[in-house]
Amino acid sequence: MIEFDKVTHSYGGGELLSDITLRLTKGSFHFLTGPSGAGKTTFLKLCYGELFASSGSVRVGGMPLRDLDRDSIARIRRTIGVVHQDCQFLDHLPLDENIALPMTVAGFEDMRHSDDLKDLMSWVGLSKQASALPPQLSGGERQRAALARAVMMDPDVILADEPTGNIDWEMSMRLLQLLVELNRMGKTIVIATHDLNLIRTAKAQVAARVLRIKDRRVQLAGADL
Repeated sequence: MIEFDKVTHSYGGGELLSDITLRLTKGSFHFLTGPSGAGKTTFLKLCYGELFASSGSVRVGGMPLRDLDRDSIARIRRTIGVVHQDCQFLDHLPLDENIALPMTVAGFEDMRHSDDLKDLMSWVGLSKQASALPPQLSGGERQRAALARAVMMDPDVILADEPTGNIDWEMSMRLLQLLVELNRMGKTIVIATHDLNLIRTAKAQVAARVLRIKDRRVQLAGADL
């Protein structure tokens, strides 16, 4: 699904990630952990072509991202849903239009009243907030809306960057359960987080593997979390 082959990425004149070789297989569930500034967000950006490796190769579906043209990269990105840490929305648009935005940008007709969108908003528990503007939402509602937007195009892979960083434990568990459900549907899940309690809780529900960034390398963590 996503393969790193001897990938190194430099930033600001120095190496941030070094000599990474790993494979994220279809339907797998991974946590990515490490201290702030270790390169978790950079790793995720390398996965979907927001950044390109300084050396080595990142392949998605067998295709090396660096060798693809802009249109091909755009097609690849439609297979990968990203939940960004800062949950940016267009504040002048109601929530349902924000969630449907990936379909609008891709050229589909107005999705606001479609059954698929209604089902998706019901799944994340936001049916009653469909007409609300983003500034009216709580932190937990924004995170669930971000997840809904990320899966609007039915991607094969979900990448989530610190999705529970600004919400309470109860809402974190609700969001985690949604991600576990997506994994059970066959989606590949990668969650970047520093929350070890979240990881321990998830490992009781799903066969999650933990990747740890240490000394610029990405290593498979042991059972001592």
